[in-house]
Amino acid sequence: MLLSPAGVEALRTALTRARFTANGIADRLGSQATGGVARNDFRAALRATEDRDPLATLIRVFICDQTEPEAAVAAALAPLTVAEAVAGGIVERYADGLRAGVDLEPYGDDWWVLADVPASARPGKPLHSEHVLGIGGATQTLIGAAVRRPVETALDLGTGSGVQALHLSTHARRVTATDVSERALRFAATTAALNGQDWELLRGDMVAPVAGRRFDLVVSNPPFVVGPGTTTHVYRDSGRVGDAIGAELAAAAPHLLTEGGTMQYLANWVHVAGEEWDERVAGWFAGTGLDAWVIQREVADPMAYVNLWLTDVGEAADPQRMAAWLDWFDAHKVEAVGFGIVSLRRSGNDQPVVRVEDLRQRVEPPMGDRIAEWFDRQDWLRSRDADGLLAARYRAAEGLQLRQEATMGDEGWAVDRQVLAMPHGLRWTEEIDPLVLALVGGADGRLPLRDQLALLAAAHDVTPDELAEAAGPIVAHLVERGIVEPVTD
Repeated sequence: MLLSPAGVEALRTALTRARFTANGIADRLGSQATGGVARNDFRAALRATEDRDPLATLIRVFICDQTEPEAAVAAALAPLTVAEAVAGGIVERYADGLRAGVDLEPYGDDWWVLADVPASARPGKPLHSEHVLGIGGATQTLIGAAVRRPVETALDLGTGSGVQALHLSTHARRVTATDVSERALRFAATTAALNGQDWELLRGDMVAPVAGRRFDLVVSNPPFVVGPGTTTHVYRDSGRVGDAIGAELAAAAPHLLTEGGTMQYLANWVHVAGEEWDERVAGWFAGTGLDAWVIQREVADPMAYVNLWLTDVGEAADPQRMAAWLDWFDAHKVEAVGFGIVSLRRSGNDQPVVRVEDLRQRVEPPMGDRIAEWFDRQDWLRSRDADGLLAARYRAAEGLQLRQEATMGDEGWAVDRQVLAMPHGLRWTEEIDPLVLALVGGADGRLPLRDQLALLAAAHDVTPDELAEAAGPIVAHLVERGIVEPVTD
């Protein structure tokens, strides 16, 4: 840990006593200043904290990144002494006072997460090679995507500051976390202790520390950055060439999961000229025996991608480094880099479902619930053969919308395109033909699908058997997307 156990207890006492929590800070600053802080505009927050009471001082030091007089910081951190805080790196001496030595972030209702001060707060200062990230965009993506159902055991691969493990502790009885960086594990241990948690923390590269063990839930925000395999910062660089870390985790998943267990991780993957990116990524899961759902949320061109990651570590402009990275992309015919969420499940079925698809629209949070529901729907579909699908009753999803595009002609409006749109959940849109529209329009939960199809067959002059054969895969797809839902009562 960064502090001794007694030091952690003293720091918790100081933070609790001052109400240095997300709610306490919001109450103190008010909505305008709180909104400004979210945009890195600290002017209103600094005006609201000029009196230097303990909460005001903690806000100025750890939220606004100000240097404050030692006496004020000592009063705010008591009973933790300044000497202990400086020795542990919680604060550091600077100019004529003290400033934050770590990113101490109030989080959730009553949590705190410790990480390194971000590059944006120390411009011109290169990041430590074992820099420990705070709660950034990728972290929040995985937090939102994780399935939050109760489990016995959970594993956080590449824990960093420990924020994923913190969330796991809310629904797992035992939490294990690994990291290749001893420094990161000290931050994670401090985050755990400060929040009254007891995690098993193991050092090693990705799955190596837990070889031979299985878990009900595994999450990972790994060092997924795509490139030639150069390692300069362990939080982003795995040392693997290209996007091999994503494939490596996929191959490891069958040996990590209990029966029914789930693994979720973030990944980058390359879009290679002449290849279908989705087929390439689907190849990661061949032979694993796992259900897989891969959702691509973003795509970046190589120039934007390299600029992003060079800026992320606060490095000075380095044309040679950029050129070498871009040359590697060119040599490997990389046209773009995708980013998204990989969700795997060990269902025990000999015909696993693998879906790799683009989903860049805004979705209804929490996304983890949507992912859990997708796996539930796979279970339902897999438990029914063609006759079972026909015997079931279906209901259109609540709020389902029909959008039409039409062209005005001599005889009035002619419909060119019809799209079903879900206003909730994953907000899928699906282009359909009139027959599917009639099928979904009649899905009110009263008639079995077989009876629905008999009525439609008579109306469209086809035999019920022909229509049933064509409708089966269509209905299965609509169920998978959640556009129609089986009626179970």
